[in-house]
Amino acid sequence: MDNLLLLIGLAKKAGKLQLGEEPVGAACRSRQAKLVLLASDASANTARRAAHYGQAGRVLWLTVPFSKAELGTAVGRTSCAMIAVIDTGFAASLTEKLAAAHSGAYSPAAQLLRDKAEKDFRLQKQQRQHARNIQRGKKKPWAPPPNRQ
Repeated sequence: MDNLLLLIGLAKKAGKLQLGEEPVGAACRSRQAKLVLLASDASANTARRAAHYGQAGRVLWLTVPFSKAELGTAVGRTSCAMIAVIDTGFAASLTEKLAAAHSGAYSPAAQLLRDKAEKDFRLQKQQRQHARNIQRGKKKPWAPPPNRQ
């Protein structure tokens, strides 16, 4: 469990988290959020809002087995009920660690986010290659149009 909280703290230091209800809502509405984490002792109203944010931004949201105080300590606050993870790699790692710690209860979420992370990685790789090709002046080879008769 401590590894999961350490990973959340690392994501905070990397600038890949939004903390609190308003920033989480903004990240979900702008479709930057990849995962919303909700503390286990969050109020029913907060859980309802997290579900609403998840639906509005098509974001997966999960209730984690940590209290608000534990999540807050991980991110350098006294308490934190809701966190949005902006990076797909961090989101996939968090859900994989949750699935491993809780005998597969989070396995479908982990698989979904792992697939998204792989897709994002492929797209980033293609974008970097395209940028290098443009920088080097490479162009697609010319091909004659197909002969239509």
